[in-house]
Amino acid sequence: MDLKQVIVDIPDFPKPGILFRDITPVMENPDAYAAALSGLRDLLSDMEFDSLAAIESRGFVLGGPLARDLGKAMVLVRKAGKLPRETVGESYELEYGTAEVEVHLDSVTAGQKIVVIDDLLATGGTAAAAGRLVRKCGAEVVAYLFMVELEGLEGRSQLGDAPVFSLVKYA
Repeated sequence: MDLKQVIVDIPDFPKPGILFRDITPVMENPDAYAAALSGLRDLLSDMEFDSLAAIESRGFVLGGPLARDLGKAMVLVRKAGKLPRETVGESYELEYGTAEVEVHLDSVTAGQKIVVIDDLLATGGTAAAAGRLVRKCGAEVVAYLFMVELEGLEGRSQLGDAPVFSLVKYA
């Protein structure tokens, strides 16, 4: 299935001049959702890893079923203040200000091999922060995985040496 035929382009959202790639129709279509999960699973077929670190919130929608299918743990990478147990966090720059992502301190252990997953790679700031967070916990980022990559925004350049896998790419 060609997921580009399911993803909807929304011009001028969230502000004029931005072309938003809306992936929600993929989740609303069982065949497209299954194709996306299958494609992501295939991208990891030769990868050895222990856990998926899924970035809030749409990374959860992909990471949960994928982790279950692969028999792997899923680590929740959440916005600051959303996790109830002791956490470790990592800040990153936004266009106007900063944000922070966190994981439970006991969710990632030294020596683990982690794949960071999110729905979309744009500028790479959030994914890069998640990768730093994983490394701060003593684990290794063995790959980054995305359903969609906006290549023109060069987010890959923020992610270091780990392989970056994307199912759908837009120039």
